[in-house]
Amino acid sequence: MRVIISAAGTGGHINPGIAIANKIREKNKGSEIIFIGTNRGLENDLVPRAGYKLKTIDAYGLKKEFSIQNLKHIVATIKSRKDVQKIFDEFKPDLVIGTGGYICGPVFNVAVSKKIPTILHESNAYPGRAVKMFSKKVDEILVGFEETKGKLEGCKKVVVTGTPTKIRKIDINKERKQRILEEVGIKNNLPIVLVFGGSQGAQRINEAVTELVKSGKNDKYQIIWATGTKQYDIVKEDFEKSNININNLKNVKALPYIYNMEEMMNIADLLVCRSGAMTITEISIVGKPAIFIPLPSMSANRQEDNALVLKKIGAAKIILNHEVNGNNLSEEIASIIEDSHELKEMGKVANSIAPSNVEEKIYKEIENLVK
Repeated sequence: MRVIISAAGTGGHINPGIAIANKIREKNKGSEIIFIGTNRGLENDLVPRAGYKLKTIDAYGLKKEFSIQNLKHIVATIKSRKDVQKIFDEFKPDLVIGTGGYICGPVFNVAVSKKIPTILHESNAYPGRAVKMFSKKVDEILVGFEETKGKLEGCKKVVVTGTPTKIRKIDINKERKQRILEEVGIKNNLPIVLVFGGSQGAQRINEAVTELVKSGKNDKYQIIWATGTKQYDIVKEDFEKSNININNLKNVKALPYIYNMEEMMNIADLLVCRSGAMTITEISIVGKPAIFIPLPSMSANRQEDNALVLKKIGAAKIILNHEVNGNNLSEEIASIIEDSHELKEMGKVANSIAPSNVEEKIYKEIENLVK
C-alpha cells in the first residue's frame, strides 16, 4: 500500500497523521508512506522524527481580509498544485489521507482529479474549512466526535472513529505518584491542578494564573503549570516585578514544558487548558474534569465547540478567553476542587465518551477503501 498523508502546521493536524501512518505500517509492513507539508510548520520536526519522509510545498492558509501578502499566498498556493502533481506522478499513491488544515487544499485537488481513493480525518467537533470544501468529493470522512457527523450532510460516507492520541489512562500507585511529585518539586498532601496552554503556551491563561498565584488563593490546592517555552521568561519577569521568585511560588511549580504529560494528566485532579480536539480526546481518555479556556478564532469558534462536547455532559466548565482572569478562574477551580464528589463524577462522565480502538477503526476503513 502506497499512502500520502497531508498534514501541516500544528501538532493537532500532524500527530493524528503520524498515528494513522504508524497503524498502517504496523498492519501492512510493506507499505510506503510519505507526508506532504510545508517547510514552516511542526511537520519538519515531528514527521522525520517519527521516521517518515516529508515532501514540502509552498501552500498557505487563506485569510478573509485583503492584503498584498495574502494575495501572494493565494498565488503561491495555487501554483503549489504543480508540485503536488509531480509528487503524485513520482510516488503513485494508492490512497491519500488528510488530517485537516490548509495543506489539504492543493493535495486533495490533485487526488480528487486523479480519482485516487481519499480519506479526510476531522478531529474538531466543528468541521474545518478544508474538510467542508472536500466533504462531498472525498470517498470517506472520519470524525472524532459524534456531534461532527450531523454537520457533514450529503457526504459519501462519514464514520465516527475518534482521534488518535498517544495519551492513555494508566494506574499510578502511591509510590509512583510520590516519585513523580518529588521530581517536579511539590508535595502530595493537596489536590493537584494541572495547567497548560500547548507547547507555545497561552498568554491569557498565563496571565490569569499569575494573578491567581499572586493573590494567594491557591492555599487549598497545588498547581503544576506549563507556561510554554516561549512564555516562561515573560511569566518569570512578571513575578519578578512583584519581587517574587518563580522558583519559590507557594503550592506552585511553574515549568516551561511538561515532557511526561501522560503521567501528569493521570495524577492531576483537575485540568485547566485550551480545548483543541486532541486535548478533548485525551481528557476523556484519562477521565478528568476540566476548565476550558478556548482559543478564540476569527473564522469559527472550533475550540469552543470542542469544549461544549464535555460541558454538555457535565464534565467541564468553560471560561471564555476574553473573560478569564485570576478571580473567576480561582472561583471555578475552588468550586470543583473542594467537592470531591463532583470531581469524581465529572471525571467519570468525561471518560464515558472516551473513544476506544481508534487506530483499529481507522485502519479498517482504510483497508476496506483500498480493497
